[in-house]
Amino acid sequence: MTTTNDMDTDATMSDAKASRFDYGLALATLWKASDGDPIDSVDVAGQGGFLTALGEVAPKERIDAVMSLAGPALPAGLERVMAGSEYLRDCALHRPKRFLSILQRSPETSLDAARDTFLSAMTSATDKSAAMRALRSYKDTAAMAIALADLSYARPVDWVIRQMSDLAEATVSASIDWLLSEAARAGRYLPPSPDQPSLDSGLVVLGMGKLGAGELNFSSDVDLIVYYEPTAPLREGLEPGPFFVRLTRDLVKLMSEITERGYVFRVDLRLRPDPGATQPAISVDAALQYYESLGQNWERAALIKARPIAGDREAGERFLQDVAPFVWRKYMDFNALTDVHAMKRQIHAHKGHDAIAVAGHNVKLGRGGIREIEFFVQTQQLVAGGRNPHLRHRETLVMLDRLTETGWITEAVRDAMADAYRFLRALEHRIQMVRDAQTHDLPSDADDLEAFSRFAGFAAAEALRDELLPRLESVQRHYERLFERSPSLTSDSGSLVFVGDTDDPETLETLGQLGFKRPAEVSATIRAWHYGRFAATRSERARERLTELVPSLLEAFGRVGDADAAFAAFDRFVRALPTGVQVFSLLCSNRHLLGLIAEIAGTAPRLAEILARRPRVLEALLEPDFLSQTIDPALLAEHLARTLAQAESHEDVLDRARIFGHEHMFLIGVQLLTGALPAKEIGKSYADLAETLVDQLHAAVRQEFAHRHGIVPGAESALLAMGKLGGRELTATSDLDMIVLYDGADGTVTSDGEKPLAASTYFLRLSQRIVASLAAPTAEGSLYEVDLRLRPSGNAGPLATSLDGFVRYQRENAWTWEHMALTRARLVSASPRIREAVSRAIRDVLTLKRDRETVRADVATMRQRIRTQKGATDPWDIKAAEGGIIDLEFIAQFLQLAYASDHPDILSPTTETALRAIASKDLLPQDLGDGLVNAAELYQSLVQVSRLALNEPFDPARASPELARLMTRTAGAQDLAEVERRLIEAERMVTRAVSELIG
Repeated sequence: MTTTNDMDTDATMSDAKASRFDYGLALATLWKASDGDPIDSVDVAGQGGFLTALGEVAPKERIDAVMSLAGPALPAGLERVMAGSEYLRDCALHRPKRFLSILQRSPETSLDAARDTFLSAMTSATDKSAAMRALRSYKDTAAMAIALADLSYARPVDWVIRQMSDLAEATVSASIDWLLSEAARAGRYLPPSPDQPSLDSGLVVLGMGKLGAGELNFSSDVDLIVYYEPTAPLREGLEPGPFFVRLTRDLVKLMSEITERGYVFRVDLRLRPDPGATQPAISVDAALQYYESLGQNWERAALIKARPIAGDREAGERFLQDVAPFVWRKYMDFNALTDVHAMKRQIHAHKGHDAIAVAGHNVKLGRGGIREIEFFVQTQQLVAGGRNPHLRHRETLVMLDRLTETGWITEAVRDAMADAYRFLRALEHRIQMVRDAQTHDLPSDADDLEAFSRFAGFAAAEALRDELLPRLESVQRHYERLFERSPSLTSDSGSLVFVGDTDDPETLETLGQLGFKRPAEVSATIRAWHYGRFAATRSERARERLTELVPSLLEAFGRVGDADAAFAAFDRFVRALPTGVQVFSLLCSNRHLLGLIAEIAGTAPRLAEILARRPRVLEALLEPDFLSQTIDPALLAEHLARTLAQAESHEDVLDRARIFGHEHMFLIGVQLLTGALPAKEIGKSYADLAETLVDQLHAAVRQEFAHRHGIVPGAESALLAMGKLGGRELTATSDLDMIVLYDGADGTVTSDGEKPLAASTYFLRLSQRIVASLAAPTAEGSLYEVDLRLRPSGNAGPLATSLDGFVRYQRENAWTWEHMALTRARLVSASPRIREAVSRAIRDVLTLKRDRETVRADVATMRQRIRTQKGATDPWDIKAAEGGIIDLEFIAQFLQLAYASDHPDILSPTTETALRAIASKDLLPQDLGDGLVNAAELYQSLVQVSRLALNEPFDPARASPELARLMTRTAGAQDLAEVERRLIEAERMVTRAVSELIG
């Protein structure tokens, strides 16, 4: 804040305020307090200010004794302070010795001394009158010390709001302790620790709002909620409800009753559940039941700042933990955002704060004010704090930093909001210091505004205006970007009206201009939404949100090649939603998603169906920079571990894993769709996600299973990925092929739990639990289909195989096709010991010396069998077509089995990687090796797109323009015809290679 502290300004202030402030009286009072001779009267009007006037009646040493006692803590313009604040002047003149004592010491020293004196006085207080005197004396002393430190700029505003909060907390806490001690002396309360009456009392006192956040202003109410536990230690027969209600009322009297010494803080209890129908103190159980069933979003926002400040603080922390699921939702909650913004609009409408100004402007509730900064922070916390515990913090300035760290806002926005917050809070303090009044309004009268500006440290009202207006405008601008997307029933293209039973001609014309070929069908569909014919649109609120969306929605779909088909897909999405408020609120707050949804609907019908079944996956798109995110296995594992750590039960673990998996699968699909991630990397991304989920669910299942059955001492389980998971070529529709192995247990060993099991039975049932953790449907659906048929002996073999048995089978009994499958084996969950043992065993099997002609004949026989059963003639059936993926994999697997004994480094579970390694060893002609590698890359890219977008084989004749463009872009071709030409050429080349290499 820009200030003016020079003597010329103070002299001007003196002249301007001479009629309002009797300097002679002030000097006489201070003179007496400093042990000088009494001064009967001094006429100082027009004599150049406070210091000049003091010089008229005292020698220099007396001026030093009175006016320079505080050193750097003394405001250079003390006269400005005394003239501008009736409250501080009265405090100084009524108790001048205390005032001079504050000036002599640092603010911290004064506050510590005042606190010690206060706590001693409260301990010795024998009645309420004595307690009330101690409380008010402490408040006056501490408030003066804080105010002088603030006005002199000896301490920053962050320090000021923290000290005011500490002052309020100390008075509330001491009052509670005194009241409990009083009840103990009367025999009504039986304190477990008489010296600490609040300890284990079961009395929860939460500081809310600015007090809870440690951000109290100079003349604020203190917002409290009082709860009690029914097991509080009271005299037998005494009901806790009436006891704590009476104690709460006594607390309000101690703090708020106005006496000859004033009051401490005004206490506001209206943030408790349903304040119009509940007592001032309510039970913890009743509060939790209320929040669970009837809690509102504004109450969630309020509880963000809740903090135990008095009473049984451990019980308070327990309550906050219990209520956390209400405050911090598992899912991003954009319904909360619209609710909180509705509160802000009501403030503007009913309080007259709807325009930015200086004279008469409310710096708290007005446009660009403190409340907008707080709402800006809190709503983003409500939206994302359930998913990210780092965003759960009470303090506004800390949260601006954290929102920046997590990518929700930029550093520039943080700096602008933080600067405005500090400026406005400091200005708020000065407004309230004038008369210790609970006001946030700047003076409306021009002369009063000029006088206040000088008191606040500005050269004039114009200087205040120059500092204030840019900050208000900056806050309003950032706030509006977050909240205020005004709904409209018109488009830039024309009218969009969907009421009544008939089509509006202008609306049909507008729809046609937007690109819809069947505008009447679109109009009828939207009217059906408005009539609430589907679950998602039955509530009035959902229809309101959808009405806001319609113009932007139609414009987004109009930009899609087949607008009608894309809109029809979105209609299916709406019809499938069980409820619409959350999703529609999310889209209202994030209009940029509409274009992406339109692209999904027009390009990838299968992805659109997933969106319809699981609309919460939209939240994955709201993470900052989501399109540039890659699947980093280490970060993915850390994120999933943090998510699962918040689970309250094993069932919750499974639900959270499914939410996490569905969101990331959807995210990967959108990255492919938008080109943010190359198609050739998609298989690895899907596989890394699956591996992370498999590994951590494996651990969770082992832990849960051990609760009942213990562990098999010395034994471990491992999950061996096969097929596309093993080869890191997973698609959007792939099953997980796995084998469950265990090691370190023989047939005589049993588990050590409450219900012991033989080792073989133990790992059989554990395998079933592992499969269920991935495949079983829960409230959040299932994750993957799991296929264990590649285990030794297939369906005839046990679900879990011992490592020794697995190795023995592979060496002695496995068919060539099973060794082919083994080339794609990769451990995805195992301890280092068993990982090393399994990897070594697989490598040993794959590098065995084999008769190449025998292997060639076996592979040829297997290929012919598959072609007979599953062969396809359509070149777009890339997996089964002659020369397609199956043939390409057979080539890679045959060559690895045939040559790995001499070239073990050609082994790789990924087909393309194995072919590259084989080609580098001159085991193939260079042109053939390069052709096979290129075919592998082309096949994988096209298959990834078709599996993501469609539920049936790709048909170029029926493909939407968007899907055709995606296929073309993925293949790096000019058009779809070129893609098909290259695909056919690749399949012919692979077929020729099969003939040459395998026969």
